[in-house]
Amino acid sequence: MDPKATKSEIDREARAPLHVIFGAGQIGRLLAAELLRLGLRVRQVRRGSGEPDRPGLEWARADLTNAESAAEAARGAAVIYDCTNPAEYHRWDRDLPPLKRTVRTAAARVGSRLVVLDCLYMYGRPTRTPFDEDEPMRPCSRKGELRAMLARELFEAHARGELRATSGRASDYFGPGIALALLGERAGQRLRSGKAVEMGGSPDMPHSYSYGPDVAHGLAVLGTHPEADGTAWHLPVAWQGTTRELVRALASELGVTARIRAVPDWLFRAAALVSPLLAAAAEMTYQWQVPYLLDDRRFRAAFGVEPTPAAEAVAETARFMRSLGERAARAA
Repeated sequence: MDPKATKSEIDREARAPLHVIFGAGQIGRLLAAELLRLGLRVRQVRRGSGEPDRPGLEWARADLTNAESAAEAARGAAVIYDCTNPAEYHRWDRDLPPLKRTVRTAAARVGSRLVVLDCLYMYGRPTRTPFDEDEPMRPCSRKGELRAMLARELFEAHARGELRATSGRASDYFGPGIALALLGERAGQRLRSGKAVEMGGSPDMPHSYSYGPDVAHGLAVLGTHPEADGTAWHLPVAWQGTTRELVRALASELGVTARIRAVPDWLFRAAALVSPLLAAAAEMTYQWQVPYLLDDRRFRAAFGVEPTPAAEAVAETARFMRSLGERAARAA
């Protein structure tokens, strides 16, 4: 507990339920801020050393290859959020299943609810657009097969009564604090410097993009609504349009010219021969080769939550991208 905390802050910490976040990446940190805003106690768990505790927030370190370590980090949790991802995108076969299973086991051992942040890989090529939670899981990539397997395991464990679980599924991220995404920090840097944003697939295919703060808010909603348990939910989506339109909107806010370059599949395949990371990314470009729009109406109707208006999300993302440029200039 922070020695400088006031009596009211200490009292709040004593009364508020503990929400434990496994993962301190781009969504995990946004989620911690959202839960603190709701007046909840938060413990953020990460692989490496943490940061100084502050009122309402404590840091913990855990080895998620070890069930005992994970259970100790989860001790006392009313709700656990799984925002973990393997450090290496091209090693999901090796790293993803044990990571997710360890967090799930920890939630079962401490008797907490579990909210899992998930993606859309398990669906493969959707049969309709927009597609909702009833879309069958028919993965067309190895990473999609892993996500489908883990999603089935999660809800089978819930059905057996081993734990209470739900998941929030989001599309590709953009927004403040988002670094590792198609429209993350690298895209912002390229836009600011007049270079083209690079991508696989077609920039003119309709595609849903999830605004990072909306993803965090959606997970917090699931974590504070036990009636969400037992099913997967599509989190609210801020952008329903083409990638080119989103890049143009960001460029307009930044006061630069929008440029986008679609990397052809043959070039991706050639690069994949020498780069395991590019090989891992190449199998996901199908999401930009077909209309890929997410239907989020079920979540919005159930919880009365709307996504951030697209114009506001774009403006905040551009402001973040601009701030990164200013920070880099000061550092230089």
